[in-house]
Amino acid sequence: MKVLVVGAGPAGTRCAVRAAQRVPRAEVTLLSAELALPYDRVALSKLLAGEAEVADLITHPVAELATLGVTFRAGVAVAALDRAARVVTTQKGECLPYDRLVLATGSSAVRLPLPGAELPGVLAYRDLGDVRAMLRLAAQGGHAVVIGGGLLGLEAATGLAARGMKVTVVHAMGWPMDRQLDPEAGGLLSTRLGRRGIRFIMPAATVALEGERHVQGVRLDDGRLLPASLVVMSVGIRPNVALARDAGLEVARGVVVDDAMRSSDAAIYAVGECTEHQGRLIGLVKPALEQAEVAAAALAGEAACWQPVPDSAALKVSGTAVWSAGEISAETAEAIILRDEDAEEYRRLFLRDGRLVGAVLYGDTADAGYYMRLIAEQRVVESRAELVLGSSFMDAAA
Repeated sequence: MKVLVVGAGPAGTRCAVRAAQRVPRAEVTLLSAELALPYDRVALSKLLAGEAEVADLITHPVAELATLGVTFRAGVAVAALDRAARVVTTQKGECLPYDRLVLATGSSAVRLPLPGAELPGVLAYRDLGDVRAMLRLAAQGGHAVVIGGGLLGLEAATGLAARGMKVTVVHAMGWPMDRQLDPEAGGLLSTRLGRRGIRFIMPAATVALEGERHVQGVRLDDGRLLPASLVVMSVGIRPNVALARDAGLEVARGVVVDDAMRSSDAAIYAVGECTEHQGRLIGLVKPALEQAEVAAAALAGEAACWQPVPDSAALKVSGTAVWSAGEISAETAEAIILRDEDAEEYRRLFLRDGRLVGAVLYGDTADAGYYMRLIAEQRVVESRAELVLGSSFMDAAA
């Protein structure tokens, strides 16, 4: 069986390796549009901050992939998919046949359609090429503006500050990581990062990027002009579905897949950020790897079913850990709050009908796994008073 995997991100690489291990006599080929070996994209923040080198990020050297039974090809971008002939065509005109195809095309960073958005010095923060470009500009010093105070935006801001740049984060909401943190935890985080030299302007909107041959400033809606020799846009991602859509596969926001990661064509699977399962997209590595495992099992003819769990998000910047999962802005839920100002620790739990439906942890995230299990299990919590104190206190109460 010829198994062709398009996309060598974490999900695509995992699926290729597992398919080679599980599908009898499979010929597995992994295509990467990037001129790079498969690498840990989560660790890009360490590369940006100077805590790791490129070699430290590589997860699968070519020799290891070959030993595992995977043929890896870098710098191969797929331009078209012919489902009837079961052939993909690369941008260079090469035709590659398949018996089973796995789309792991990932997502692209959203670029705001602002005046000046195409100026040199305006970058996204998604892949190794982006980070290398950021490092070249950061070496010259000066001011950087990060548009977007989400998870990736804060990683970019922290890394650039570690490289010596004067960093300002412009965010549309009143606190950073608003999709993962409540206002109080977000406020604690921005205060701590502010002590590290990162300036926050929130809420604020960008109306234009200014400059002639290179970006020089960011114009806000209140008229202020922020100096910037580097601008990083971190305002969201969009699934890469053009290949699937042009081939006639069912596509909504992402490539529509069933529980076994099959698309509307039984010979084609999809995994990772390009997929849409039961109306939901994913944007984290853990569920993407789970989907890859399920797809590989399905390719091997095994019973396979992906069961998503509530989303969780974790971030550690400047020595501060934050974590959240489930519903964190539920108006119909009861909130239980614990705050230790001296220790800079905060947690807020959301309960509905006696069941934990969401949690926000700041500073001390040791109980993240415990709360994640409670959210997933949806069982009634008996010892409410001890719940906010964590698993050890709950065990003692029991």
